[in-house]
Amino acid sequence: MGVIGRMRGSSGRRDASARETDVVILGAGFAGLMAARTVLAAGKDVLVVEARDRVGGRIWTRPAADGTPLDVGGQWVGPTQKRLLTLIEELGLSLWKSYDSGKNIQLLRGERHEYTGAIPTHDPLAAAETMETVLALHEMASEVPLDAPWQAPHASEWDSQTFHTWMYANVNNEAVRDLLTLCIQAVFSIEPRDLSLLHALFYMRSGGTLLNLISVTNGAQESRVTGGAQAVALGMAASLGERVILSAAAHTITQDERGVRVETSAGAIEARLAIIALPPPLAGRLRYVPSLPGYRDQLTQRMPLGTVIKAQCLYDVPFWREAGFSGQAIADTGAVHVAFDNTPPEGRPGILLGFVEGDEGRHWGRESAEARRAAILASFERFFGPLAASPREYVEQSWAEEEYTRGCYASFMPPGVWTSYGEALRAPIGRLHWAGTETATVWNGYMDGALQSGERAAHEVLAALGV
Repeated sequence: MGVIGRMRGSSGRRDASARETDVVILGAGFAGLMAARTVLAAGKDVLVVEARDRVGGRIWTRPAADGTPLDVGGQWVGPTQKRLLTLIEELGLSLWKSYDSGKNIQLLRGERHEYTGAIPTHDPLAAAETMETVLALHEMASEVPLDAPWQAPHASEWDSQTFHTWMYANVNNEAVRDLLTLCIQAVFSIEPRDLSLLHALFYMRSGGTLLNLISVTNGAQESRVTGGAQAVALGMAASLGERVILSAAAHTITQDERGVRVETSAGAIEARLAIIALPPPLAGRLRYVPSLPGYRDQLTQRMPLGTVIKAQCLYDVPFWREAGFSGQAIADTGAVHVAFDNTPPEGRPGILLGFVEGDEGRHWGRESAEARRAAILASFERFFGPLAASPREYVEQSWAEEEYTRGCYASFMPPGVWTSYGEALRAPIGRLHWAGTETATVWNGYMDGALQSGERAAHEVLAALGV
């Protein structure tokens, strides 16, 4: 397979049982698969090892009882996610627009209001301060270099506080603080107190603006992949064929001057270089020989994942549309703080989607499945009336419980991490290179960012191979 440097045992002889390749990639999510395609297209051989029995990582499409594809992981495609849009077209897949017509619902501080657009407007003063705050955040974010946030002019100041601290020091209106809290929960699946202000600003610039991140039309939630988002991963994997090895959980990575050896539950692989396309906390659980430098290992200790349970309720029809509602709702109490209409393009079955995020996700993830289902249905009933309490099918996915994920949507930076450890995020360690949406500069945390990271890591190893 064109491998020059081979790992050898203590006797100096090559391990004849190990598979050999130029580049071995850990993780068959969007990042790992894109890296593999890029390496292969350049004429070098590659193998991808995946712990799960499927490809896609945090993107997973499962059928409902009637066969309707349900995205229980990431699902949306925004209009500025150019890499993802290009790949979807290349794979012969299609998109359809998320439903975004009718009135949205807001339940805050015990009051119910209906509105249209991304921001509630029933309180003119709150709406004005919301826009002022969004613009202020955008101006601050514009100062953050996407490839080196720690070099921002105010990096030390911004990385020394949480988003919560900044919000309470700079936003006077309680209703605006409530909305910003919901934004952080919805975008990161954490609480404002968990998050470095610098990371929040980096993330907003990475995705364009805060409004881009929370909007449907012209925003990050604008479109869906026909048949489910995992079809993108399946299309990439199909072009790689037997180079993708499933049910192969990696546990040890050894490197020396001759190459890399990755030991998995399905056998060993020897290569010249490796790309580790895993969330940083999972990458930190692998055994490295020799050990990773402390600086890199401590980074992986400081990049936790968010907590989210994604729940979908199926009904014969989207009854809320007939009542003039979009299916979008926000609330500051109850299990579900953010809801969407997830009905397929043909209009049946009607599907309501609810996210249980941050503190709510941490709480309800510890409760029984029955109690959690009851709490989620109670939230939908508060939003859309008694018909919402009796779905014909209920499907949920708790990503913190996934052995090879342990949280969603992505890892984030608490205070102090960007300025203390940011330089280690993408820096190769010998023959080891790093990918994954957490390492992206554009659309960090999203499918598009994962693709960007895979391309970047692939080009690094190709350069090391002299291509």
